[in-house]
Amino acid sequence: MLKSADATHSISNAMPPARKRSKLKSKTSHSSTSRSKAKGFRISIVGAGRMGTALGIALRRAEHHIEVVVTKSAPSARRAAKLIGGGAAGWVARQPNHAPEVTLSRLVQSDLLLISTPDDALEAVAGHLGDTIRSAGVDRGKDQRVAIHTSGAVSSEVLAPLRALGFSVGSLHPLVSIADAAAAHNPFSGAHFCVEGDRAAARIARSLVKDLGGRPFTISAEAKPLYHAAATVSSGHVTALFDVAIGMLQECGITTRRARQILAPLLQSTAANLAAQSPAQALTGPFARGDVATVGKHLAAMKSKKMAEAADLYAALGLRALRLTESTKRSSRPAKDIKKLLSR
Repeated sequence: MLKSADATHSISNAMPPARKRSKLKSKTSHSSTSRSKAKGFRISIVGAGRMGTALGIALRRAEHHIEVVVTKSAPSARRAAKLIGGGAAGWVARQPNHAPEVTLSRLVQSDLLLISTPDDALEAVAGHLGDTIRSAGVDRGKDQRVAIHTSGAVSSEVLAPLRALGFSVGSLHPLVSIADAAAAHNPFSGAHFCVEGDRAAARIARSLVKDLGGRPFTISAEAKPLYHAAATVSSGHVTALFDVAIGMLQECGITTRRARQILAPLLQSTAANLAAQSPAQALTGPFARGDVATVGKHLAAMKSKKMAEAADLYAALGLRALRLTESTKRSSRPAKDIKKLLSR
């Protein structure tokens, strides 16, 4: 995927100078807002890292047409285009002299631009895409094009340069962790997607989510940073905590690989409980039971191994767990004693 500073330079350089390029005229009228399911949208993806590539694969399986994938290097462009298939063209953003006019034409004539670059690059990428499309002079008649980015923290307002060209702009953020873009299964099936933006873009984004087997929901643009922070805590921070737990088992003489195998089913069972119950009801372990002596032993063990970071995390989250017991009226004298241990 295009990285922040690199993306600004890469996309800018990827656009051939307007004076050397003929005007690209659309040969056919293809309405992006009234397409039939059988025909699908013509989509170009800018920033085909794990998320962009996974979306490209899933959208093609859902009968959409992936025209161009733009990445920052030849290997990633080739890989993304190959994985997506269906005749998708790879465009290496850092090689402006190797951008065939037919590829540029496919990009600027796409019904939908799906921008999946890092958040910090979005503003620059939107500006450079706007310059490219403006200089290409594509005439699509009354057809309205759509530009959607996949950031969870940034609103669709960052795509204002494209809106100025008549695009309806929006954002579509899948609440799913993509570890392998080439996974055989559809990682978006059953996932929830946060959608916001202009009316037409939001409508089309919801349509795409349903095509992917996902479930759309909408929040205001102003709420996106807090929404994304919640997603980070429930995914990225849980992963970090899992790594801390692996470190604890390593101190017990267990290998990293074996520690993952041991802890993963426990994490999966906890996730299943949380899907069916409230956090307070799903809470188990010494904080739910009020086991003062056990918590004391935990803290002593971490201290003996000089695991200060783990102990700090344990204490902070333990206090939160005690608040959950209070919400279910399970608070007791043991809970107060545990709180004293954690506050030392």
